[in-house]
Amino acid sequence: MADDVIETRTQTTQMTMIQAINSALDVMMERDPDVVVMGEDVGFFGGVFRATAGLQQKYGKNRVFDTPITECGIIGVAVGMGAYGLRPVPEIQFADYIYPALDQLVSEAARLRYRSAGEFIAPMTVRSPFGGGIFGGQTHSQSPEGIFTHVSGVKTVIPSTPYDAKGLLIAAIEDNDPVIFFEPKRIYNGPFDGHYDTPARSWAGHPEAQVPAGYYRIELGKARIVRPGEALTILCYGTMVHVVENTVAKLGIDAEIVDLRTLVPLDIKAIEGSVRKTGRCLIVHEATRTSGFGAELSALVQERCFYHLEAPVERVTGFDTPYPHSLEWAYFPGPVRIREAITKIMKD
Repeated sequence: MADDVIETRTQTTQMTMIQAINSALDVMMERDPDVVVMGEDVGFFGGVFRATAGLQQKYGKNRVFDTPITECGIIGVAVGMGAYGLRPVPEIQFADYIYPALDQLVSEAARLRYRSAGEFIAPMTVRSPFGGGIFGGQTHSQSPEGIFTHVSGVKTVIPSTPYDAKGLLIAAIEDNDPVIFFEPKRIYNGPFDGHYDTPARSWAGHPEAQVPAGYYRIELGKARIVRPGEALTILCYGTMVHVVENTVAKLGIDAEIVDLRTLVPLDIKAIEGSVRKTGRCLIVHEATRTSGFGAELSALVQERCFYHLEAPVERVTGFDTPYPHSLEWAYFPGPVRIREAITKIMKD
């Protein structure tokens, strides 16, 4: 497979993130007959966001099939399929619904390779829309990535562009360990700059929406430098990449924006290199602050870059409250809070 590993933009087609995810599934199902797609409404209906549209018609009901509304059952079956030799790609309709499946993910999928001394593996990729920004309320807006980064044996991937979504999903499906693939639904159909009162943007014309139609993969554990800079490092992922990018552009600050792409494995080398260069670090994510992944990033920067820091590490995150439907835009880290954090860190 090593000879096939490419990251290229030749012969590209403009895609939304939904289309890129669908394309990744199509490519992998055509290449590998062991890849199967399963979940609530993923078959005839094509998924609640249409990420699996057309796949059942193309590959049949034995490879793309609907399941009962039982997340524990979906993941439990996927673990068994993986141990048997298949490569299941189960969809959890919203990340908020993944909690009933935690026991199967944490106690079975994550530990199977270790418990069996390598005799069995769980090569499964759990896809799920996550995060806020669509007025989904408390049960359709959570960002639970920090839970899974705590679990040894599970990889956690979060794309921020159509190009990354396809390349990372292909790499995840090919991986021999369980991967949680969280898809920021706020940017499914276009990037989000954080200004909630402006019309929704489209991926049309965006360079990261030019996606190869065929096979390519992006190695898990490799961050992307969205924008090089010398004055400040900003670590972010998912929807926040676009909010940060827009805020930095309007401020005119020479900030380096690092899109982590994968939280586990984490590109520590890229983080350390950037912070040592700039001497300042801001972390932005929409999950709650306490025990959010930003806390781990802050500790990592402190441990590895302490003597290079010119100011304390700052975080802009969601608040430590249940996700508020009516106050969604106040909860969601936006340009105002990011700008305030940048101003503070640059004064120190």
